Amino acid sequence: MPSNENYHKNAISKLNNGGLFIQDAFIDGNWVPKSLKFEVYEPSTATVLGSVASCDVNDFRQAIQSASSAQSKFFESTTAVGRGALLKRWHDLIMANKDDLATILSLENGKTLSEASGEVGYAASFIAWFAEEATRSYGVTIPSSSPNTSLMTIHEPVGVCGIITPWNFPAAMITRKVAPALAAGCSVVIKPPSETPFSCLALTKLAVDAGLPPAIIQVCPTKDRAAATELAKDPLVKKISFTGSTNVGKMLAKLSAETLKKVSLELGGNAPFIVFNDADVDLAVEGAMFCKFRCSGQTCVCANRFYVQSGISKSFTEKLVEKVRALQLGPGLDPKTTQGPLVNKAAVNKVREHITDATSKGAKIEYGDTAYGSDGFFHQPTVLSGVRQDMQVAKEETFGPLAPIIVFEDEEEAIRLANDTEFGLAGYFYSKDVSRVMRVAQKLQVGMVGANTGKISAAEAPFGGIKESGYGKEGSLYGLREYQITKSITIGNINSTT
Repeated sequence: MPSNENYHKNAISKLNNGGLFIQDAFIDGNWVPKSLKFEVYEPSTATVLGSVASCDVNDFRQAIQSASSAQSKFFESTTAVGRGALLKRWHDLIMANKDDLATILSLENGKTLSEASGEVGYAASFIAWFAEEATRSYGVTIPSSSPNTSLMTIHEPVGVCGIITPWNFPAAMITRKVAPALAAGCSVVIKPPSETPFSCLALTKLAVDAGLPPAIIQVCPTKDRAAATELAKDPLVKKISFTGSTNVGKMLAKLSAETLKKVSLELGGNAPFIVFNDADVDLAVEGAMFCKFRCSGQTCVCANRFYVQSGISKSFTEKLVEKVRALQLGPGLDPKTTQGPLVNKAAVNKVREHITDATSKGAKIEYGDTAYGSDGFFHQPTVLSGVRQDMQVAKEETFGPLAPIIVFEDEEEAIRLANDTEFGLAGYFYSKDVSRVMRVAQKLQVGMVGANTGKISAAEAPFGGIKESGYGKEGSLYGLREYQITKSITIGNINSTT
């Protein structure tokens, strides 16, 4: 594992386009250096990667005002086809700079270079998708109940959108929100995650290079929560899109209610992963590895609770442990690494807390249980057996490389245990029984279901949860509507000749 900051300095110096590593804010069409900055850490060395401009409440107000002035001009001066063309150019520039973007992402987030590269492609896919969706924003004509009257609907941009994104997908969570907003004709003010602001800043530069009007995208990095909440308070902001913790989401929803903003929230998860006796065990283990250990377990749709039917629990556990043993811990840019660090020390401590609680109550460590705090924020991927529903790991989202296995006896018990949570983002299960597949998919109280697969995210797939996992959809044909209002137009007396 690397031991000093030369690791990331060398990587940054080797970027093909060094101008993509930016440490300024982007306000009113200008790159703005600030005297007040905050440090961003590289997770595998726990050393400073860079110091980023820290915006205050006045910066946010200036950005919001600028975005408001630019938004109406942007919508009125472009067509859906024109906005789609701008998005396509942005997509092409992202793909042309994919290697540099992946390096920056890996450095600030810690995920492996292959995962980072995959995320950049995933991020670009949302831009390509909404470039096409821009031209499919169809209204409808409605038969009127009044004579000589026509009734129709059109869709218009909601206005300035406040975008608040998480650190676990620094590129994809930007484009999944910003691409539909721009396609609809909105402007955006982005508060990127303080742990991983560099991907957002690099993507913004490429958006401007692609020809998007500079004031349409504003980026205000900060660690000042009071400044960031201006996005929820300012009446010029008409929409908030937030991905993050449930507690922060609730706070933003309350603040937004004061001005009745449109709000979409993608919040915490506690995804069940159910394996029935009739499942293909090897396929289930493959899905578990992707679904649990991708991004070192730091995804909102990550499997958090493994429910395995008693008849195959031993086989599943043994095969899962065998796969986990083969994971190679290391810095993201090392080609041998298959499991990178966690984002910070707090994340490591959360994994430790859940392991300690579970083992104190009788759970058994099948593999793992080692933290490496001295050379970065690493924790060994860990598998627990003998886990019960009353343990912290079954009640809280771990957000780390910890797989707790709970044995169940029948389908009714599995559904009851899986739904025993206030969260409802994603759920997964494995079975060869077609009737069971349809039955369980309908009974799981989640917004997204993966049946015989751990891969449920794509630009064309609706993404969003229920219960305390939030509301609203991202991606898919539904994603554009989150950034639009529907206006009805009634035209009367159409047969009048005077």
